[in-house]
Amino acid sequence: MSQPHGSPPGPPHGPLQGVKVVACSTAQAGTVPYMLMADLGAEVVKIEVPEIGDNSRGSTVLPGMPSTYFETNNRGVKSVTLNLKTAEGREILRKLVAKADIFGQNFRPGAAEKNGFGYEELRKVNPRLVYVSVSGYGPKGPNAALPGTDSMAQALGGIAEAYSTPGEKLRTGIVSVADETCAILAFGGALAALTHARATGIGQKVDCSLLGGQVRLMGWTLTTAMWRNRDPVTGQARITGTVERPGISASFNDRDGKPLVFQLNGARHWRSAMTALGFFEALERAGFGDLGIIISSDAKRVELLGLLDELFATGSRDDWVARLRGADIVSAPINTLLEASNDPDVLANGYVTEIEYPKHGKTLKVHGSPWHFSETPAQIGRAPELGNHNDAALAELGYTPAQIEDLRARKII
Repeated sequence: MSQPHGSPPGPPHGPLQGVKVVACSTAQAGTVPYMLMADLGAEVVKIEVPEIGDNSRGSTVLPGMPSTYFETNNRGVKSVTLNLKTAEGREILRKLVAKADIFGQNFRPGAAEKNGFGYEELRKVNPRLVYVSVSGYGPKGPNAALPGTDSMAQALGGIAEAYSTPGEKLRTGIVSVADETCAILAFGGALAALTHARATGIGQKVDCSLLGGQVRLMGWTLTTAMWRNRDPVTGQARITGTVERPGISASFNDRDGKPLVFQLNGARHWRSAMTALGFFEALERAGFGDLGIIISSDAKRVELLGLLDELFATGSRDDWVARLRGADIVSAPINTLLEASNDPDVLANGYVTEIEYPKHGKTLKVHGSPWHFSETPAQIGRAPELGNHNDAALAELGYTPAQIEDLRARKII
Protein backbone atom coordinates (compact mmCIF):
# COMPACT_ATOMS: atom_id res chain seq x y z
CA MET A 1 0.00 0.00 0.00
CA SER A 2 1.45 3.39 -1.00
CA GLN A 3 1.17 6.40 1.29
CA PRO A 4 3.17 9.34 -0.14
CA HIS A 5 1.64 12.80 -0.56
CA GLY A 6 2.42 14.81 -3.65
CA SER A 7 5.93 14.01 -4.85
CA PRO A 8 6.77 10.83 -2.89
CA PRO A 9 9.36 11.14 -0.11
CA GLY A 10 12.01 8.55 0.66
CA PRO A 11 14.39 6.78 -1.69
CA PRO A 12 14.21 7.37 -5.45
CA HIS A 13 11.85 5.13 -7.36
CA GLY A 14 10.91 4.39 -10.93
CA PRO A 15 12.88 4.47 -14.19
CA LEU A 16 12.36 8.23 -14.64
CA GLN A 17 14.17 9.31 -11.49
CA GLY A 18 16.35 12.30 -12.31
CA VAL A 19 13.93 13.61 -14.97
CA LYS A 20 12.58 17.09 -14.19
CA VAL A 21 9.27 18.32 -15.60
CA VAL A 22 7.50 21.67 -15.45
CA ALA A 23 3.86 21.62 -16.54
CA CYS A 24 1.48 24.54 -17.10
CA SER A 25 -1.34 22.11 -17.76
CA THR A 26 -4.92 21.60 -16.64
CA ALA A 27 -7.81 19.21 -17.26
CA GLN A 28 -6.97 15.64 -18.26
CA ALA A 29 -5.03 15.24 -21.51
CA GLY A 30 -2.66 17.97 -20.32
CA THR A 31 -1.97 16.53 -16.86
CA VAL A 32 -2.04 12.73 -17.17
CA PRO A 33 1.25 12.54 -19.15
CA TYR A 34 3.10 14.12 -16.24
CA MET A 35 1.19 12.23 -13.56
CA LEU A 36 2.42 9.05 -15.25
CA MET A 37 5.95 10.42 -15.21
CA ALA A 38 5.62 11.20 -11.48
CA ASP A 39 4.49 7.62 -10.87
CA LEU A 40 7.73 6.52 -12.50
CA GLY A 41 9.99 8.74 -10.44
CA ALA A 42 10.17 12.04 -12.35
CA GLU A 43 10.08 15.29 -10.39
CA VAL A 44 7.03 17.10 -11.76
CA VAL A 45 6.31 20.72 -10.86
CA LYS A 46 2.75 21.73 -11.69
CA ILE A 47 2.25 25.47 -12.11
CA GLU A 48 -1.08 26.75 -10.78
CA VAL A 49 -2.78 30.13 -10.37
CA PRO A 50 -2.21 31.60 -6.87
CA GLU A 51 -5.16 31.23 -4.48
CA ILE A 52 -7.31 29.62 -7.21
CA GLY A 53 -5.35 26.70 -8.59
CA ASP A 54 -6.37 24.33 -11.33
CA ASN A 55 -10.15 24.63 -11.79
CA SER A 56 -10.45 20.86 -11.72
CA ARG A 57 -9.59 20.82 -8.00
CA GLY A 58 -13.31 21.34 -7.49
CA SER A 59 -14.48 18.72 -9.97
CA THR A 60 -16.41 15.69 -8.68
CA VAL A 61 -15.69 16.11 -4.98
CA LEU A 62 -17.51 13.32 -3.16
CA PRO A 63 -18.53 13.83 0.52
CA GLY A 64 -15.54 13.37 2.81
CA MET A 65 -13.16 12.68 -0.10
CA PRO A 66 -10.88 14.66 -2.40
CA SER A 67 -11.73 15.44 -6.01
CA THR A 68 -11.75 12.20 -8.01
CA TYR A 69 -10.87 14.18 -11.14
CA PHE A 70 -7.96 16.18 -9.74
CA GLU A 71 -6.59 13.32 -7.67
CA THR A 72 -6.58 10.87 -10.57
CA ASN A 73 -4.84 13.27 -12.92
CA ASN A 74 -2.34 14.98 -10.61
CA ARG A 75 -1.13 12.49 -8.04
CA GLY A 76 2.54 12.54 -7.16
CA VAL A 77 3.29 16.00 -8.60
CA LYS A 78 4.42 19.18 -6.83
CA SER A 79 2.24 22.29 -6.77
CA VAL A 80 3.89 25.67 -7.28
CA THR A 81 1.69 28.75 -7.70
CA LEU A 82 2.78 31.52 -10.08
CA ASN A 83 1.03 34.56 -11.47
CA LEU A 84 2.19 34.28 -15.07
CA LYS A 85 0.56 37.59 -15.95
CA THR A 86 3.35 39.32 -14.04
CA ALA A 87 6.95 39.76 -15.20
CA GLU A 88 8.25 38.27 -11.93
CA GLY A 89 6.03 35.22 -12.28
CA ARG A 90 7.26 34.59 -15.81
CA GLU A 91 10.85 35.05 -14.66
CA ILE A 92 10.43 32.37 -12.00
CA LEU A 93 8.92 30.07 -14.64
CA ARG A 94 11.95 30.60 -16.87
CA LYS A 95 14.26 29.76 -13.97
CA LEU A 96 12.35 26.52 -13.37
CA VAL A 97 12.43 25.69 -17.09
CA ALA A 98 16.19 26.29 -17.23
CA LYS A 99 16.64 23.27 -14.95
CA ALA A 100 13.94 21.11 -16.55
CA ASP A 101 14.05 18.32 -19.12
CA ILE A 102 10.41 18.58 -20.20
CA PHE A 103 7.85 21.39 -20.29
CA GLY A 104 4.16 20.79 -20.97
CA GLN A 105 1.18 23.01 -21.69
CA ASN A 106 -2.35 22.56 -23.05
CA PHE A 107 -3.57 26.15 -23.24
CA ARG A 108 -5.80 27.21 -26.11
CA PRO A 109 -3.57 27.48 -29.21
CA GLY A 110 -1.67 30.79 -29.18
CA ALA A 111 -2.17 31.51 -25.48
CA ALA A 112 1.25 30.24 -24.37
CA GLU A 113 2.99 32.38 -26.98
CA LYS A 114 0.90 35.41 -26.04
CA ASN A 115 1.84 35.01 -22.37
CA GLY A 116 5.57 34.53 -22.89
CA PHE A 117 6.04 30.80 -22.53
CA GLY A 118 5.73 29.51 -26.08
CA TYR A 119 8.31 27.14 -27.51
CA GLU A 120 10.46 29.76 -29.22
CA GLU A 121 10.70 31.75 -25.99
CA LEU A 122 11.55 28.81 -23.70
CA ARG A 123 14.04 27.15 -26.05
CA LYS A 124 16.19 30.30 -25.62
CA VAL A 125 16.28 29.55 -21.90
CA ASN A 126 16.99 25.83 -22.35
CA PRO A 127 18.05 24.53 -25.80
CA ARG A 128 17.75 20.93 -24.56
CA LEU A 129 14.13 21.39 -23.52
CA VAL A 130 11.44 18.99 -24.73
CA TYR A 131 8.35 21.17 -25.12
CA VAL A 132 5.05 19.26 -25.24
CA SER A 133 1.95 20.99 -26.55
CA VAL A 134 -1.48 19.34 -26.37
CA SER A 135 -4.31 20.79 -28.47
CA GLY A 136 -7.76 19.79 -29.65
CA TYR A 137 -7.35 19.54 -33.41
CA GLY A 138 -3.58 19.58 -33.99
CA PRO A 139 -1.21 22.41 -34.98
CA LYS A 140 -2.44 22.64 -38.59
CA GLY A 141 -5.79 22.71 -40.36
CA PRO A 142 -8.84 24.96 -40.50
CA ASN A 143 -9.77 24.44 -36.83
CA ALA A 144 -6.28 24.49 -35.33
CA ALA A 145 -6.98 27.64 -33.31
CA LEU A 146 -10.16 26.31 -31.72
CA PRO A 147 -10.30 24.86 -28.19
CA GLY A 148 -10.94 21.14 -27.91
CA THR A 149 -12.57 18.71 -25.49
CA ASP A 150 -12.87 14.97 -25.08
CA SER A 151 -16.37 14.82 -26.58
CA MET A 152 -15.28 16.85 -29.60
CA ALA A 153 -12.47 14.42 -30.36
CA GLN A 154 -14.67 11.37 -29.79
CA ALA A 155 -17.18 12.87 -32.21
CA LEU A 156 -14.61 13.56 -34.93
CA GLY A 157 -12.33 10.56 -34.46
CA GLY A 158 -14.73 7.68 -35.16
CA ILE A 159 -15.03 5.94 -31.80
CA ALA A 160 -18.77 6.65 -31.60
CA GLU A 161 -19.24 4.21 -34.45
CA ALA A 162 -16.96 1.62 -32.87
CA TYR A 163 -19.54 0.80 -30.18
CA SER A 164 -22.68 1.75 -32.05
CA THR A 165 -25.80 -0.32 -32.60
CA PRO A 166 -27.37 -0.44 -36.09
CA GLY A 167 -30.44 1.76 -36.29
CA GLU A 168 -29.51 3.88 -33.25
CA LYS A 169 -27.93 7.33 -33.13
CA LEU A 170 -24.17 7.56 -32.80
CA ARG A 171 -23.21 8.77 -29.32
CA THR A 172 -20.00 9.75 -27.59
CA GLY A 173 -19.16 7.83 -24.41
CA ILE A 174 -18.97 8.77 -20.75
CA VAL A 175 -15.35 7.59 -20.33
CA SER A 176 -12.79 10.18 -21.49
CA VAL A 177 -11.07 7.95 -24.04
CA ALA A 178 -9.93 10.87 -26.22
CA ASP A 179 -8.26 12.64 -23.29
CA GLU A 180 -6.59 9.49 -22.01
CA THR A 181 -5.40 8.31 -25.43
CA CYS A 182 -3.89 11.71 -26.19
CA ALA A 183 -2.24 11.76 -22.77
CA ILE A 184 -0.59 8.38 -23.24
CA LEU A 185 0.68 9.40 -26.69
CA ALA A 186 2.01 12.67 -25.23
CA PHE A 187 3.77 10.65 -22.52
CA GLY A 188 5.48 8.47 -25.12
CA GLY A 189 6.27 11.36 -27.45
CA ALA A 190 7.86 13.36 -24.65
CA LEU A 191 10.11 10.49 -23.62
CA ALA A 192 11.07 9.79 -27.25
CA ALA A 193 12.11 13.42 -27.67
CA LEU A 194 13.93 13.32 -24.32
CA THR A 195 15.98 10.33 -25.52
CA HIS A 196 17.02 12.38 -28.56
CA ALA A 197 17.78 15.47 -26.47
CA ARG A 198 20.01 13.54 -24.10
CA ALA A 199 21.89 11.97 -27.00
CA THR A 200 22.33 15.17 -29.03
CA GLY A 201 21.80 18.11 -26.67
CA ILE A 202 19.00 19.34 -28.94
CA GLY A 203 15.46 19.75 -27.66
CA GLN A 204 12.32 20.05 -29.73
CA LYS A 205 8.61 20.73 -29.68
CA VAL A 206 6.22 17.77 -29.60
CA ASP A 207 2.66 18.47 -30.72
CA CYS A 208 -0.14 16.05 -29.76
CA SER A 209 -3.87 16.46 -30.14
CA LEU A 210 -7.08 14.92 -28.90
CA LEU A 211 -8.16 14.29 -32.48
CA GLY A 212 -4.86 12.72 -33.50
CA GLY A 213 -5.03 10.33 -30.56
CA GLN A 214 -8.53 9.18 -31.46
CA VAL A 215 -7.59 8.51 -35.07
CA ARG A 216 -4.62 6.40 -33.90
CA LEU A 217 -6.88 4.53 -31.48
CA MET A 218 -9.04 3.34 -34.40
CA GLY A 219 -6.10 1.19 -35.55
CA TRP A 220 -6.49 -1.42 -38.27
CA THR A 221 -10.27 -1.00 -38.36
CA LEU A 222 -9.80 2.50 -39.80
CA THR A 223 -7.31 1.15 -42.35
CA THR A 224 -9.83 -1.48 -43.46
CA ALA A 225 -12.60 1.13 -43.78
CA MET A 226 -10.36 3.38 -45.86
CA TRP A 227 -9.21 0.59 -48.15
CA ARG A 228 -12.76 -0.72 -48.64
CA ASN A 229 -14.15 2.82 -48.82
CA ARG A 230 -17.05 1.88 -46.56
CA ASP A 231 -17.77 1.93 -42.85
CA PRO A 232 -17.58 -1.32 -40.88
CA VAL A 233 -20.65 -3.33 -39.90
CA THR A 234 -21.39 -2.68 -36.23
CA GLY A 235 -23.52 -4.42 -33.65
CA GLN A 236 -23.16 -7.29 -31.24
CA ALA A 237 -20.82 -9.30 -33.47
CA ARG A 238 -17.90 -8.89 -35.82
CA ILE A 239 -17.70 -11.72 -38.33
CA THR A 240 -14.62 -11.67 -40.51
CA GLY A 241 -12.36 -13.78 -42.67
CA THR A 242 -13.24 -16.10 -45.53
CA VAL A 243 -15.48 -19.12 -45.97
CA GLU A 244 -12.38 -21.27 -45.51
CA ARG A 245 -11.14 -19.44 -42.40
CA PRO A 246 -13.99 -17.54 -40.76
CA GLY A 247 -13.73 -15.62 -37.51
CA ILE A 248 -16.18 -14.21 -34.99
CA SER A 249 -16.07 -11.84 -32.05
CA ALA A 250 -19.47 -11.51 -30.43
CA SER A 251 -21.24 -10.60 -27.21
CA PHE A 252 -24.30 -12.20 -25.63
CA ASN A 253 -26.33 -11.94 -22.43
CA ASP A 254 -26.82 -14.79 -19.98
CA ARG A 255 -30.13 -15.69 -18.28
CA ASP A 256 -29.70 -12.78 -15.85
CA GLY A 257 -28.86 -10.25 -18.55
CA LYS A 258 -25.13 -10.26 -17.74
CA PRO A 259 -23.04 -9.86 -20.92
CA LEU A 260 -19.98 -11.79 -22.06
CA VAL A 261 -17.80 -11.88 -25.16
CA PHE A 262 -15.85 -14.54 -27.00
CA GLN A 263 -13.57 -14.45 -30.03
CA LEU A 264 -12.21 -17.20 -32.27
CA ASN A 265 -10.84 -17.90 -35.73
CA GLY A 266 -11.29 -20.98 -37.90
CA ALA A 267 -13.76 -23.84 -38.27
CA ARG A 268 -11.95 -26.08 -35.79
CA HIS A 269 -12.18 -23.51 -33.01
CA TRP A 270 -15.83 -22.88 -33.82
CA ARG A 271 -16.65 -26.55 -33.30
CA SER A 272 -14.55 -26.72 -30.11
CA ALA A 273 -16.22 -23.66 -28.64
CA MET A 274 -19.77 -24.66 -29.44
CA THR A 275 -19.14 -28.23 -28.22
CA ALA A 276 -17.76 -26.94 -24.92
CA LEU A 277 -20.87 -24.83 -24.49
CA GLY A 278 -23.15 -27.73 -25.37
CA PHE A 279 -24.52 -25.78 -28.34
CA PHE A 280 -23.01 -27.66 -31.28
CA GLU A 281 -25.77 -30.20 -31.91
CA ALA A 282 -28.47 -27.53 -31.92
CA LEU A 283 -26.41 -25.32 -34.21
CA GLU A 284 -25.65 -28.19 -36.57
CA ARG A 285 -29.35 -29.07 -36.82
CA ALA A 286 -30.02 -25.44 -37.77
CA GLY A 287 -27.34 -25.55 -40.45
CA PHE A 288 -24.59 -23.75 -38.54
CA GLY A 289 -22.14 -26.57 -37.92
CA ASP A 290 -19.75 -24.60 -40.13
CA LEU A 291 -19.30 -20.91 -39.27
CA GLY A 292 -18.15 -20.18 -42.82
CA ILE A 293 -21.67 -20.58 -44.15
CA ILE A 294 -22.68 -17.15 -42.84
CA ILE A 295 -19.72 -15.14 -44.17
CA SER A 296 -21.48 -14.09 -47.37
CA SER A 297 -25.07 -13.94 -46.08
CA ASP A 298 -26.52 -11.21 -43.87
CA ALA A 299 -29.68 -13.25 -43.39
CA LYS A 300 -27.71 -16.24 -42.10
CA ARG A 301 -25.73 -13.94 -39.81
CA VAL A 302 -28.91 -12.56 -38.23
CA GLU A 303 -30.33 -16.09 -37.86
CA LEU A 304 -27.19 -17.43 -36.19
CA LEU A 305 -26.94 -14.55 -33.73
CA GLY A 306 -30.60 -14.95 -32.81
CA LEU A 307 -30.09 -18.63 -32.10
CA LEU A 308 -26.98 -17.95 -30.02
CA ASP A 309 -28.92 -15.31 -28.07
CA GLU A 310 -31.44 -17.99 -27.12
CA LEU A 311 -28.80 -20.54 -26.17
CA PHE A 312 -26.70 -18.21 -24.01
CA ALA A 313 -29.88 -17.10 -22.21
CA THR A 314 -30.25 -20.61 -20.77
CA GLY A 315 -27.27 -20.42 -18.39
CA SER A 316 -24.98 -18.23 -16.32
CA ARG A 317 -22.20 -15.99 -17.55
CA ASP A 318 -19.59 -17.42 -15.19
CA ASP A 319 -20.32 -20.94 -16.44
CA TRP A 320 -20.20 -19.97 -20.13
CA VAL A 321 -16.91 -18.11 -19.71
CA ALA A 322 -15.39 -21.00 -17.75
CA ARG A 323 -16.42 -23.50 -20.42
CA LEU A 324 -14.99 -21.41 -23.25
CA ARG A 325 -11.74 -20.76 -21.44
CA GLY A 326 -11.52 -24.45 -20.61
CA ALA A 327 -11.63 -25.15 -24.37
CA ASP A 328 -8.85 -22.56 -24.90
CA ILE A 329 -11.25 -20.08 -26.49
CA VAL A 330 -10.76 -16.41 -25.67
CA SER A 331 -13.70 -15.30 -23.54
CA ALA A 332 -14.45 -12.78 -20.79
CA PRO A 333 -17.32 -11.18 -18.93
CA ILE A 334 -18.13 -7.66 -20.15
CA ASN A 335 -17.50 -5.68 -16.98
CA THR A 336 -19.09 -2.53 -15.72
CA LEU A 337 -16.60 -0.01 -14.32
CA LEU A 338 -17.15 -1.28 -10.78
CA GLU A 339 -16.79 -4.89 -11.90
CA ALA A 340 -13.57 -3.96 -13.70
CA SER A 341 -12.20 -2.40 -10.52
CA ASN A 342 -12.76 -5.68 -8.66
CA ASP A 343 -11.63 -8.03 -11.44
CA PRO A 344 -9.15 -10.56 -9.98
CA ASP A 345 -6.57 -9.97 -12.73
CA VAL A 346 -6.86 -6.20 -12.35
CA LEU A 347 -6.21 -6.49 -8.61
CA ALA A 348 -3.47 -9.14 -8.86
CA ASN A 349 -1.49 -6.96 -11.26
CA GLY A 350 -1.93 -3.81 -9.23
CA TYR A 351 -3.81 -2.00 -11.98
CA VAL A 352 -6.09 -0.84 -9.18
CA THR A 353 -4.60 -0.38 -5.72
CA GLU A 354 -5.31 1.45 -2.44
CA ILE A 355 -3.65 4.41 -0.74
CA GLU A 356 -4.31 6.21 2.51
CA TYR A 357 -5.77 9.72 2.71
CA PRO A 358 -5.03 10.82 6.28
CA LYS A 359 -6.64 14.23 5.73
CA HIS A 360 -9.92 12.46 4.99
CA GLY A 361 -9.40 9.52 7.36
CA LYS A 362 -9.85 6.99 4.57
CA THR A 363 -8.08 4.37 2.53
CA LEU A 364 -9.37 4.61 -1.02
CA LYS A 365 -9.07 2.64 -4.22
CA VAL A 366 -7.11 4.37 -6.99
CA HIS A 367 -5.51 3.56 -10.31
CA GLY A 368 -2.34 1.55 -9.92
CA SER A 369 0.39 1.52 -12.56
CA PRO A 370 -0.07 -0.06 -16.02
CA TRP A 371 3.66 -0.92 -16.05
CA HIS A 372 5.77 -3.44 -14.18
CA PHE A 373 9.48 -2.62 -13.98
CA SER A 374 11.69 -5.33 -12.52
CA GLU A 375 14.32 -2.95 -11.10
CA THR A 376 12.62 0.44 -10.77
CA PRO A 377 8.97 -0.04 -9.75
CA ALA A 378 6.45 2.76 -9.90
CA GLN A 379 5.19 4.40 -6.72
CA ILE A 380 1.70 5.83 -6.36
CA GLY A 381 1.36 9.25 -4.73
CA ARG A 382 -1.42 11.66 -3.89
CA ALA A 383 -2.23 14.98 -5.50
CA PRO A 384 -0.68 18.03 -3.78
CA GLU A 385 -2.39 20.79 -1.85
CA LEU A 386 -2.38 24.09 -3.76
CA GLY A 387 1.06 25.73 -3.55
CA ASN A 388 2.34 22.99 -1.28
CA HIS A 389 5.82 23.10 -2.82
CA ASN A 390 6.28 26.84 -3.29
CA ASP A 391 8.90 27.32 -0.59
CA ALA A 392 11.01 24.30 -1.50
CA ALA A 393 10.95 25.04 -5.25
CA LEU A 394 11.86 28.71 -4.83
CA ALA A 395 14.56 27.94 -2.25
CA GLU A 396 16.13 25.59 -4.78
CA LEU A 397 16.22 28.51 -7.24
CA GLY A 398 18.08 30.63 -4.67
CA TYR A 399 15.26 32.69 -3.17
CA THR A 400 15.58 33.50 0.54
CA PRO A 401 12.71 32.97 3.02
CA ALA A 402 12.20 36.74 3.14
CA GLN A 403 12.02 36.99 -0.63
CA ILE A 404 9.52 34.11 -0.75
CA GLU A 405 7.30 35.80 1.82
CA ASP A 406 7.47 39.02 -0.18
CA LEU A 407 6.40 37.19 -3.35
CA ARG A 408 3.55 35.61 -1.44
CA ALA A 409 2.43 38.94 0.00
CA ARG A 410 2.37 40.51 -3.46
CA LYS A 411 0.49 37.48 -4.86
CA ILE A 412 3.21 36.56 -7.32
CA ILE A 413 3.01 33.04 -5.87
